[in-house]
This record gives sequence, C-alpha cells and structure tokens, in this order.
Amino acid sequence: MADRFGGKWLYGGCILLSSVIALLTPAAARTHIVLLITLRVLSGLGEGVMLPAIHALIARWSAPRYRSLVVGLIFVGTDVGVIVGMLLTGVLCDYGFAGGWPSAFYVFGLFGCVWSVAWFILCYNSPADHPRISTVERKYWETMIGATDLVAHPPTPWREILTSIPVWALAVIFFTNNFGYHTLITCLPLFMHDVLGFNITSNGAYSALPFVPTLFMIPLVGFIVDWLRAPGRLSTNLVRKVFCGVGFPLTGSLLILAGYIGCNRALAVATICGVLAASELGLNTVLVNQLDLAPLHAGKIMGLTYTVGNLGAIAGPHAVGVLTYRQSTRSEWQNVFFITGSLYIVGAVVFVIFGSGYRQPWAGDTSHVGVRITHDQNKESLNDKELPEVDE
Repeated sequence: MADRFGGKWLYGGCILLSSVIALLTPAAARTHIVLLITLRVLSGLGEGVMLPAIHALIARWSAPRYRSLVVGLIFVGTDVGVIVGMLLTGVLCDYGFAGGWPSAFYVFGLFGCVWSVAWFILCYNSPADHPRISTVERKYWETMIGATDLVAHPPTPWREILTSIPVWALAVIFFTNNFGYHTLITCLPLFMHDVLGFNITSNGAYSALPFVPTLFMIPLVGFIVDWLRAPGRLSTNLVRKVFCGVGFPLTGSLLILAGYIGCNRALAVATICGVLAASELGLNTVLVNQLDLAPLHAGKIMGLTYTVGNLGAIAGPHAVGVLTYRQSTRSEWQNVFFITGSLYIVGAVVFVIFGSGYRQPWAGDTSHVGVRITHDQNKESLNDKELPEVDE
C-alpha cells in the first residue's frame, strides 16, 4: 500500500491510532484484561505500518548516495523516544497524576495526537506531490532520483522478491537485530531491578542510559558509510557487509560478557552501553539495505523483512520470560545474554555470505538515468556511481 499509494497517510494514521489507543489504555486496564489485550493488538497492527511506510517516503525524499545518513538521522528518533520514554515513565509512575502509571499513557498519547496533526499538514508522498517546494528543489529531486521514479509505481515482482537470497539474508539479520533490541528495550528494566537492584525511579534513568550513545552513533555511522561508498571508494556491497560483519559479532560478544560481570552496577551499565553502541554499526545495514536492493519496492521489502524481524521482537521478550520465570537471578540472565549474543553472531555470518548491497535486476526501470541494469551489469550498483547527465 505504501509503495502503491504513498506513505503519508499510512504512517501518520498509524501514529494517530497508537496515540488514541494509549489514551484509552488506562480505562481498558481497569475494565477488563481482554479489552486491554485487544487494544494492544490494535496498537501493534498500527505500528506495523510504520517502517514500510517510511521507507516508501525515504525512497522518494533522499538521494541514493546519502541514504545511509538520511535513514540514520530519521531513526535517531527511535532511541530519543526510548530515552525520553524510560526516563519520563519512571518519574510519572512515582509522581504522576491520575494515580501514577496512567499518566504515562496520557502524556505520550496526547503528544502523538498533536504530532499527527503536524504530520498531515506538512508531509507529502514525494516532491512531485508537494505544492510548496521551489522549482529549483523539484528539479534537484528529479535529477537525483529521476522524474520517472518520483511518481512511478511499477508492478510488484513478488516471485523475484520472495525467491531473492539477499532479501532473505536481510530478513535473517532483521530477526536477530529485533530479537536483541526488543530484549533490551523491554526487559532491561527487569534486569536492572532484579540483578542490579535499582529502584523504579533510578531504574528508568539507568535503563535509558545505554541508549544515549546511539544518539551519536546512528548518524555518525550513516555519515561514515555514505563517505565510504561514494564514487571512487568502496562498493555499497562491501561496506554493508563489513559494517554488519563487524558490528553484530562485537554486539553479541559484549552482550555475552555483560552476563559475567556480576553485580558491579557501573561496569554492567557501561557494558550494555557498549552493546547498543556496537549494534548501530550493523543496524544501518538492517534499515537501509532495502533501498539498496530495490528503491521502488523498498516498502514491500521492508514489509517482508520487518515481518520476519517482528518474530524476533516477539521471541526475545518471550525467551526472557521463559528463562527468568522461576527466578530472575544473574545465572538466568547469563543464559538470556548468551542466546541473544549468539544470534547476533549467527545473523552477521548469514548476511556476510548471502546478503548484497547491489541493486537487483528486478528492481525496476532505471532508463531515466541512461543506465539499464541487467543481470550481467549487476556487479555495479547505481548507488556506487555518479548519475550521468542526460537529455530526455
């Protein structure tokens, strides 16, 4: 839907839906558990739209050579949300209105509703649809992306997508990334409380602290990646594999180490900070590779890989629940960190062997830039070269 109709209404609508559900959650929790779970399921359905929709927009609002940086800057917002959410929620649970914890849902729900209004007013599906940009800017986007691609909605090559080895390799690392990330974002407060002994207010602060380095790492990694893959340097394929092949094994190793530190609070928090900082090296590949493979189908590829990734988001916290059900001690958390860290390493190996940073032969028409990709030419990606000037 995002690739066919544009991402504006899908993305903004899912934020609005989740925000309204947040406002209704305290009342649902007091009414019945079934009603609460139903709202959470609806919220998940809404949030599932976000990444495919935003990638359909990024494909039309970013120049190919800067996409790593653009995606990095956009996804800084994810970790800003985690940090603010954990800090503010801890405080609101202890000191907030409406009985404490409900105030967190009211504050974030109201903020999301206000944000949605601004989004609907300011956002457009592509430069071709925007009524207020200048002629110079419109010409810039037509040159960088192509006048055809700005408005193109080619038929979906479902068979090629579903049988593409690079797409499934990307899905595997998406699974491992989401398994680890959601294990930390969901269960880190539990580890901080049960193993390190932080109270609720301190827990919010120290659970948010490991995400602070990511605010700097995400755009920095995006900048370095795009610098390395500029014309005359390294291929996009090599850069993607190096960053994934180094970042995720380092993440997994540090996570396993975190389980053996003991109850040294400072060292444990510092190690988890290192875990999340190292994960950003591989995360850039996870979030941008869809645009490398097929920009005009990036929303669809993100939808597929994000679906597999969400299985990891479900499995990670569930595994923590199973492993810490009887007792949440350091030995149980060693098992949690070992399993999660091992998955990071396995995912990196799979992508390095089977992944790709090249534009695929089924990616769509590129004749507007004077270059038509064929299978034999696929070793040279459009992302890795200057777009030639042509008269059309």
